[in-house]
Amino acid sequence: MAVSGGRDSMVLLDAMAGARGHEIAAIATFNHGTGAAATRACTLVERAALGLELPVVSGAMPRAAHEEAPTEASWRAARWRFLNGWAEEHRATVVTAHTRDDQIETVVLRLLRDAGPRGLAGMLAAPSSVAPLTVARPLLEVPRATVMEYARARGVTFIEDPSNRSMAHQRNRVRHELLPALERAQPGFGEWCWDRSVCAAAWRRELATFVDDVLMPTMVPGGLVLSLASVRALSPEGWAVLWPELAGRVSVTMDWRGIARASAWAPSARAGAHIPLSGGAVIERTASSFVIRAAHAPSVTEGGAMGVSLY
Repeated sequence: MAVSGGRDSMVLLDAMAGARGHEIAAIATFNHGTGAAATRACTLVERAALGLELPVVSGAMPRAAHEEAPTEASWRAARWRFLNGWAEEHRATVVTAHTRDDQIETVVLRLLRDAGPRGLAGMLAAPSSVAPLTVARPLLEVPRATVMEYARARGVTFIEDPSNRSMAHQRNRVRHELLPALERAQPGFGEWCWDRSVCAAAWRRELATFVDDVLMPTMVPGGLVLSLASVRALSPEGWAVLWPELAGRVSVTMDWRGIARASAWAPSARAGAHIPLSGGAVIERTASSFVIRAAHAPSVTEGGAMGVSLY
């Protein structure tokens, strides 16, 4: 279970320890190195875990990271590397305290980035069948106000991270300024965002089922192979829907530019052609298939030499 020491995660710890404490493999906390409050929060989590007789594991930002200007993305990436490594080692599910309000904020952030239905699913998206990390979010349908009331009623001790009030972070601007303004202008806007994410998540599940049951791609080391026969009639618009789902299965993220390029290229691509994606990934067209290779994965030729047929 991931516990930061903030209100939401300490409420989750209190509730889980009381209801399903025997299922908790360990309490995982991570120090982002943002100051005294972050250190106090980690200490609080460690003491709470020990008081509940639960194992605790702690991580911290790499020292080199402190020499660079920290960002929300760098903190998040470091935290998830720690959680991912711990979960893989112990074959555990990471449990987080994200709430309904966190999901709504995520949807707004993605709307601002012109995300499509795949992105608008946010944290409601089902984990990929090939994802190395399994995440459970038991509070995701619970409003933040309900979590606050639980904390008051139970006297849950927590430490408020001062960075949660900083308008330097986009999520905080959405939380404290943009969403309240939108709610005043259009009451129910937050729930509209929630409903859109529910629809988007359902759409993603249906697309994933279609890919599994109809297209039946083959996973290979570092890549994915899709039979040409299964997609021969796809239009560029169809490819635009399909590419992000396929790429996500090999942990490759495609932005709208990459999707547009690959979708225009695929219908007329000839055997031996390829198109690069951001981050070093590549899509290749073979005599009978399309192949998505993650960065540094064996090429089609190298794969064959290794005894893995990509044709």
